[in-house]
Amino acid sequence: MVQLVTQDIEAMLKGQRAYFATGATRDVAFRLEQLKRLRQAVSQHQTDLVEAVQQDLRRPTFEAYTFEIGVLMEIDYAIKHLKQWAKPKRVFTSLLQFPSTAKIISEPLGVALIIGPWNYPVQLMLSPLIGAIAAGNCAVLKPSELAPHTSRAIATLIKNTFDPAYISVVEGGVEASQALLAQSWDHIFFTGGTEVGKVVMQAAAQHLTPVTLELGGKSPCFVDADVDIEKTAQRIVWGKFINAGQTCIAPDYLLVDRRIKPALIDAICATVRQFYGDDPAQSPDFGRIVSDRHFQRVSQLLASGNTILGGETNASDRYIAPTVLDQVSWNDLVMQEEIFGPILPILDYDNLDDAIAQVTKRAKPLALYIFSRDRAYQKTILERTSSGGVCINDVVLQVAESNLPFGGVGPSGLGSYHGKASFDTFSHARSVLYKFFRFDLDWRYAPYADKTGFLKKLIK
Repeated sequence: MVQLVTQDIEAMLKGQRAYFATGATRDVAFRLEQLKRLRQAVSQHQTDLVEAVQQDLRRPTFEAYTFEIGVLMEIDYAIKHLKQWAKPKRVFTSLLQFPSTAKIISEPLGVALIIGPWNYPVQLMLSPLIGAIAAGNCAVLKPSELAPHTSRAIATLIKNTFDPAYISVVEGGVEASQALLAQSWDHIFFTGGTEVGKVVMQAAAQHLTPVTLELGGKSPCFVDADVDIEKTAQRIVWGKFINAGQTCIAPDYLLVDRRIKPALIDAICATVRQFYGDDPAQSPDFGRIVSDRHFQRVSQLLASGNTILGGETNASDRYIAPTVLDQVSWNDLVMQEEIFGPILPILDYDNLDDAIAQVTKRAKPLALYIFSRDRAYQKTILERTSSGGVCINDVVLQVAESNLPFGGVGPSGLGSYHGKASFDTFSHARSVLYKFFRFDLDWRYAPYADKTGFLKKLIK
């Protein structure tokens, strides 16, 4: 079976390399047409995609449209700006190069492998594809086997929209992923967990293939005493519990000024009830954990701290209630790994310096959140921490801004995308220097005997 998968993938890759070699994908008009075809396909099949996501994750319809079909806006952004992105960029040259001109040309890399996750299985599969198409590449997509209905829906959409020599989908589990990673690609774009990211990077190193790794981590959320408590609670609860907490940039835990902690906890608990009712298991607006394995992993984290809201589970339904934990310590199990589920630990601090020190001891997260009206407070955290991105006085929405590159730092990721950053990720910036035959000064040619003094004056 592995050999058969490998042979199929090798044939697919060979076909895409041949297609890329024709030069068809380099034409900007061709790229725009393919982006429009993708947009039309997603628009026409949005109901199928939403239903597939709901089958895999019990995703509320509103969330499915917002976070999955919302990829249409990203396609529109690329269509609007692609001609400008693709223009060669003129740059100045130094006096040493006189007479000359220079430019930077964005060239497609070739054939890209895009490996998607299960938590936002449409958005995080197609969003990198937009960049690959815009930059003029061919691509092979590998959707997550943990979202099988969405994987099939994407495979059908791509098959019915594009020539397989241009864009293809490979479905399957670990064997398919291993067979794909054994090949030599021009770029690998992976979204998923840190441990699998290490496997991807190790495989890519065998061929010196460049990678983009969109990973995760424990994204902290600082809450100052000077906030609008009700709005802060609403925004945190929304960002934490969408998709049942299975969001890589969800606020993982809170660091709250002790003076407002009781009031904030009350507001958070009231907001959870407002959003999902007294029994969230019956709410049409609250999702489920993706698999039995993930359910067991997240359930074990409930033993940490003191449960002040939620904590109920149902293994047969893969349901974990929106849960708020108080009296949590940094040594508790829930603080040792990214939660990726509907559990919100709350820690407090008296001194902001101490809170920052705890965060900086740990791996750099994908996101960091700050709730405060105080500019000095905001500046202190920004200057003394590191994270992939930051959002102040809200959560998650930084990912929706196409003008902002999205990506991690250190263990939370490598490289970035969205908007122009997606185009750049899948492009090679090729430097071209144009020289002329006239005015050819002989200062660089041997013999050098009388030229060293001139050169020292020139470069001192």
